[in-house]
Amino acid sequence: VTDDCPFLSDLQMQPYIEQILQPGLPASSSLISILLQLQKVKNDLEMVLSTVRAKNKQLEKDLKREEQWYEEQKQLLDTLNKMEEEANTQVEQPSTKRESDELKKKLLKLKTYKKELLNALGEFLDEHFPHPEEGENTKNKNSSAEPAVELITLKEILEILINKLMTTPHEPYITINESFWPPYIELLLRYGIALRHPEDPNRMRLQAFHK
Repeated sequence: VTDDCPFLSDLQMQPYIEQILQPGLPASSSLISILLQLQKVKNDLEMVLSTVRAKNKQLEKDLKREEQWYEEQKQLLDTLNKMEEEANTQVEQPSTKRESDELKKKLLKLKTYKKELLNALGEFLDEHFPHPEEGENTKNKNSSAEPAVELITLKEILEILINKLMTTPHEPYITINESFWPPYIELLLRYGIALRHPEDPNRMRLQAFHK
């Protein structure tokens, strides 16, 4: 008997079967049938266990791939924001009209690309992390009570964190209020996407991936 599969192996079952079939002892067909049936059940459970383990490994690989995709998009977005800030600074005092026009075109392209990235991130989050009230409404469909506060999506939480980091990088922390669904907060903190304030647990900030 092992920890992974607490059933008798084929080798462990064999002595019992041989003992029942010893010469001089009355053969018990019922005992043999029970042992063979137990052996079949044990084999079936081992197959189920193997399938579940394979599925878990695949789910872990999918999760790591999605986390890597998100970090890559976040790093790219941070780079674009930095380029946008530099372009804005250069546009303020252009040396010539031609340089000013070129910088404005580049800035427009950067803003467009940034918007496309945010839209792609939003679609990904909407697909895999739906609005929290959808699950709550399913649980409380027989209840007439209205929710105390309207919950926001994971996409909206990330947008708030990103905008706060971009607008006030010296003070990137936001206050966690009742509209933030606790499971989404736990998800961001657990996977290092956000960090809690060291002195105030009700505040958090976006991880500085660009540093």
